[in-house]
Amino acid sequence: MKKKIAFFDTKPYDKLWFDKFNENYEITYFENKLNKNTAKLASGFDGVCAFVNDEIGKETIDVLYEEGIKVIAMRSAGYNNVDVKAAYGKIHIVRVPEYSPYAVAEHAMALLLTLNRKIHKAYIRTRDFNFSLSGLMGIDLHDKTIGVIGTGKIGMTFIDICKGFKMNVIAYDPYPRQNTDINYVTLEELFKTSDIISLHCPLTEETKHIINKDSLALMKDGVFIINTSRGALVDSDALLNALNNGKVRGAGLDVYEEESEFFFEDLSGTNIKDDILSLLVSRPNVIITSHQAFFTEEALNAIAKVTLNNLDDFYADKFLSNEICYRCEKVKDKQKCLRERNSRCF
Repeated sequence: MKKKIAFFDTKPYDKLWFDKFNENYEITYFENKLNKNTAKLASGFDGVCAFVNDEIGKETIDVLYEEGIKVIAMRSAGYNNVDVKAAYGKIHIVRVPEYSPYAVAEHAMALLLTLNRKIHKAYIRTRDFNFSLSGLMGIDLHDKTIGVIGTGKIGMTFIDICKGFKMNVIAYDPYPRQNTDINYVTLEELFKTSDIISLHCPLTEETKHIINKDSLALMKDGVFIINTSRGALVDSDALLNALNNGKVRGAGLDVYEEESEFFFEDLSGTNIKDDILSLLVSRPNVIITSHQAFFTEEALNAIAKVTLNNLDDFYADKFLSNEICYRCEKVKDKQKCLRERNSRCF
């Protein structure tokens, strides 16, 4: 008998790609986000598949555990929305550690190019047969200094793109890559010397609001900020103030710290009750995309295949190469558990 999997926060494209590759599971797609109130929907299922804006805190974990759920398959790389400590010993958490670094890195550059050369404004103008160039001036990216925070696979891919533009790349990462030609600098130096700053790091206690009032004060006047990682890396209120006073020339945001209430939904007929988001959207030098950076055919293909393979390994009692647990957070290499990852986390 096929295992029954409850998919939460699903969209039509999820069903399209997972149905394409699924052979072993009976999948039920719920539009509801997973949280402590909707977790009861998993009753009678064998496993759960969740996404980045589901709320998988202790209360949600407890309800799922009471319903007999033994595995949560995150169809994402990030898992900051999961209380991995509460899950330890109860529910195994697996994820898709990578799907397409090119998708996210290319989107980050698209945001920068659009902001700088004001492509979005030109598009609207020319559709009204307004061919004036007034207000559309940008800068050469050539020879500008770009600071990249986070040098995982996405950060490295973005660095390669920047080098193609002949930009001066500097980077910060608490765990620098060895045997590379990356010019690592301190975070303070990166803030002080960068013309553009792009975020490619996970959300942790250390990185939350890494862009804040104090770090913005260190930056050059007219800096660009690009964030395709996690919304809470940026203090949105501080960013808005920096946009208002001219410290920040422009911001390209694919994520927002309170996005779970808004992103992936059509709210065009709704009054948005988030003043900061409304003000950011209204700014002519801000481009917000709704967590779109991952959204390529190649990425969705990989997400579906890896997620289903993670479930296959779990139900076959195999080693879970993509398992995460709170103990893994305590070691430098997050792919290794304290028990050297030669078996499951528990």
